[in-house]
Amino acid sequence: MKPLYNNINNNNNNPPNPPPPPSFTSHQLSTIIITFLSYTTFHASRKPPSIVKSTLQSQWQPPFTAARLGELDLSFLSTYAVAMFFSGHVGDRIDLRIFLTIGMMGSGLFTVLFGLGFWLNIHKLGFFIVIQICCGVFQSVGWPCVVAVMGNWFGKSKRGLIMGVWNSHTSVGNIVGSVVASSVLGFGWGWAFVVPGVIIIVMSGFVYSFLVVSPESNGLELPGGDDDDDGVMGMETEGTALVEMRNVGTEDDGDDGKTAIGFLEAWKLPGVVPFAFCLFFSKLVAYTFLYWLPFYIKHTAVAGVNLSQKTAGILSTIFDIGGVIGGILAGYISDLIDARAVTSVTFLTLSIPALVLYRFYGSISMFSNILLMFLSGLLVNGPYALITTAVAADLGTKLDQGEFLSLGYRQCDYRWYWFGWCSPGPAFGRVYIYTRVE
Repeated sequence: MKPLYNNINNNNNNPPNPPPPPSFTSHQLSTIIITFLSYTTFHASRKPPSIVKSTLQSQWQPPFTAARLGELDLSFLSTYAVAMFFSGHVGDRIDLRIFLTIGMMGSGLFTVLFGLGFWLNIHKLGFFIVIQICCGVFQSVGWPCVVAVMGNWFGKSKRGLIMGVWNSHTSVGNIVGSVVASSVLGFGWGWAFVVPGVIIIVMSGFVYSFLVVSPESNGLELPGGDDDDDGVMGMETEGTALVEMRNVGTEDDGDDGKTAIGFLEAWKLPGVVPFAFCLFFSKLVAYTFLYWLPFYIKHTAVAGVNLSQKTAGILSTIFDIGGVIGGILAGYISDLIDARAVTSVTFLTLSIPALVLYRFYGSISMFSNILLMFLSGLLVNGPYALITTAVAADLGTKLDQGEFLSLGYRQCDYRWYWFGWCSPGPAFGRVYIYTRVE
């Protein structure tokens, strides 16, 4: 029998075992958390203009009408829509982690600059319009990047439910932005922009340090159930998902024989036109509430009482709470019945009476206001969340991989056109809104 001390010495001579590498599931979980927090801060930094509209209208000299303040929203959303196309081409050619970090830092910087106008005593509308234009460019980077990263890590199984839960970051971001901006508004409207701007800048460092954009970049492979010959999203018979159209032609764009898909050609792809128009008008309504709901509540007596700006801002989060539930519910139902279109149409059809009821009966009492606002958020944001995630991922399956490649196009450009087409909806909505408000 060997002495005990020999075993001890032998154990000391052996190098310690390295810690086991993180599992694929842990990487997926970290991807969900990082991208969720990333886009939450994007939306939180968009919310301050809607919170401070009434304050700016009363404090700026000479005072601006609500219609003039609406031009701030129009400048941001118009730029956001146009920049989406160009951001796509850039994002397909550089590291998504770096590109997303740049978008977050730029968005935070210009959000802070907007708030600095309070201390610099700037009342020139043109100054803030320029800032909103620049902010729109950087904000256009966020959404396609996080969707592309999520598509790299997740297969089609239960995609509607997973994306529905994950896509609640838009509503959560609106809630965070509303609460933060409303809470610091009493210290001066500039803080309503500075605090969310600093938050997204800090989060950009977290994204740069920890985000892994794809399994391949970390030496991993999708599990067998999600990785097959027909496409990396686990579609045995349906082809390759839209968000997975990313690696074709990336090694050498000049020699792969593929070209970026054109605008008119993309419109001809199956399913694009109906869903694009559906999302166009869905985003129009959703962003109308995003930018004008606190202003509407502030100027509409609820049960005969005019609410303060802070209370109106916090109360407006009920719409986004409904949106969180609606996104999850729409995703779950679409997975259950395997019908994205039927789910989207049903939600949007039911949203029409809900919006009408909120307009005419929302001011009767606080209970009716909260109930109808929650219901409107659920029915409007449900299909919005479904179309921008699971439907966008599914559209590419209308053509199998071989058919799509035979067209001579690089598949990764497809998703950027998809997001770009639908973004003008909120901008057109702003044109109508700010010409109607007094």
